[in-house]
Amino acid sequence: MIIVKVGGSAGIDYDAVCADLAARWKAGDRFILVHGGSGETNRVAEALGHPPRFVTSPSGYTSRFTDRETLEIFEMVYCGKMNKGIVERLQRLGVNAVGLSGLDGRIFEGRHKDSVRVVENGKTKVLRGDHTGTVERVNTDLLTLLLHAGYLPVLTPPAASYEGVAINVDGDRAAAALAVALRADALLLLSNVPGLLRAYPDESSLIGHIPAPDVEQYLEFAQDRMKKKVLGAAEAVQGGVRRVVFGDARAGEPITAALAGAGTVVS
Repeated sequence: MIIVKVGGSAGIDYDAVCADLAARWKAGDRFILVHGGSGETNRVAEALGHPPRFVTSPSGYTSRFTDRETLEIFEMVYCGKMNKGIVERLQRLGVNAVGLSGLDGRIFEGRHKDSVRVVENGKTKVLRGDHTGTVERVNTDLLTLLLHAGYLPVLTPPAASYEGVAINVDGDRAAAALAVALRADALLLLSNVPGLLRAYPDESSLIGHIPAPDVEQYLEFAQDRMKKKVLGAAEAVQGGVRRVVFGDARAGEPITAALAGAGTVVS
């Protein structure tokens, strides 16, 4: 069992990811695909007159502030255009994919965080009305049912709160929680860079290997959204996942390349 998370930033080749995934699925490998959609969500939000607001926590992590209107735009893009676009690609390649959000069947479940502490202009403040959280439980029964019936699950945020409210959760950390819950052999975090770079954006500064016990020490090299990927990798290896790979989803055979060790391997 391999969990693949593909990001939503510019430059990602979803056709290449899906073609590689379909070939390996038909050869007998078993996957669950988790995807993002941040770039398209930003574009749609701007077009609808409700531009995205990104905030930075006191610990330096950047995230989308998700009020109710933002959540509805988020669902429209992630659960609609992005999810069904990937499912359609896989269906055309002969893979019987099923697209679901973490809200469906409470596949991803966690605590709703209504307020968030942020740093703006050097001052810490509290913003209320947020719809975010962190995945704390995974409905492995539903996923196992789908896998055993021959379906490839294609999953996306949002998750469900314990009260049944939709909450925006980080896709990389959700994929890590999924990998731990299913005792996956590997977690692949694919994005629009070749891996973790020692001197971003210099791609020649790729860090090829990180010893699993030391992964959090490499947070200093992570820029912007890569911080959440490193955090997800740390949570995955702490939870028993033997190998995490930060891989490149821009061309070629991204899954095959990552499994062969291209990118940054945490093990």
